Amino acid sequence: MSKRNKLAVLIMVLIGVSIFAFEMRDLNIHQVWRTLMGLRLRWVAVALLVMLATWVIETLVVQIFVQHDGERLPFKAALRVPLVEQLFNAITPFASGGQPAQLVALMQSGVEAGRASSVLLMKFIVYQFMVLINFVLTLIVGFQQIAGRFQALAWLIVFGFLIHITVITGLLLVMYQYKFTKKLVNWALHFLGLFMSPKRLAMWKQRMDLKIDTFYAESLHLKREKKRVVKAAALTMLQLLLYYSVPYFVLLSFGVQHVDLIEVMVLHVMIVMIVSLFPIPGGTGGAEYSFKTLFGAYVASAPRLLLAMLLWRFLTYYLGMICGIFALGVTPNKMAAAPLDPRELLARQHDKD
Repeated sequence: MSKRNKLAVLIMVLIGVSIFAFEMRDLNIHQVWRTLMGLRLRWVAVALLVMLATWVIETLVVQIFVQHDGERLPFKAALRVPLVEQLFNAITPFASGGQPAQLVALMQSGVEAGRASSVLLMKFIVYQFMVLINFVLTLIVGFQQIAGRFQALAWLIVFGFLIHITVITGLLLVMYQYKFTKKLVNWALHFLGLFMSPKRLAMWKQRMDLKIDTFYAESLHLKREKKRVVKAAALTMLQLLLYYSVPYFVLLSFGVQHVDLIEVMVLHVMIVMIVSLFPIPGGTGGAEYSFKTLFGAYVASAPRLLLAMLLWRFLTYYLGMICGIFALGVTPNKMAAAPLDPRELLARQHDKD
């Protein structure tokens, strides 16, 4: 782990500590301590297991996409990929470091660079589509309630939804309207050329053409691998549903009983939408504010709300950073080769004789 990344981790931890210290400034320490002593550890354990299960499921998705012609990625090496992703998503703006970190992790496990890029691109496409489905269902089920109670946050949610729609629309255009997409991008770059140098414009054009060509090639591969995509999509949907349920078990651990699982999941999806808009790594600040605002209606006690926010943030953010740091220090297993067919073994033995 580079000095720059260590510094980024330290800065994010210090910011997080500062936020919670600021939130506790007006609270009675004795009340906070009594609330903490009343914590129901069995629900904390459930929340922890649910969070760990999301990484295990993502590991299975990685294995599904890497598996090819009998070759497979060992579970230990595959688990390292989402954990490293968690770390670099947490310390980079807009989680931009997650993809490159996963690429390096796969290459360290013996996956060829081009194939690793292909795996991550397919994983990204499936993930984005499943996220969109969850967002649409969430808006249908709970947006009217949010808009009525939290008008300011409702606009942020709509904006976040539009960004995801734009991403998905771009992916679909490349997959099904390849030539039109290239023309559209060239028109946009031509307009941007009015504000940048010819050299920079040429560099941007080359980069965009490469990304579009690569994505289109992988989209063709996706269409041929329908069974694998369906399996990965089902697992990714399960992963997201588990992740969105974490605050429910956090609230139960603090004795908040009058909550509905679906309502809590809807609110958590809304928080994820809002956090995705913040350029600060991990959406720090925006995540805490959103949790406090949306779940404040369910938790009347200020100490309980603060500690619930702290536990939720630890499980969904800081725990991933910690596990990612340990994953970086683990030497990954290499790709396991396909077992030889018995007839091929006999043929080789015959050649030796």
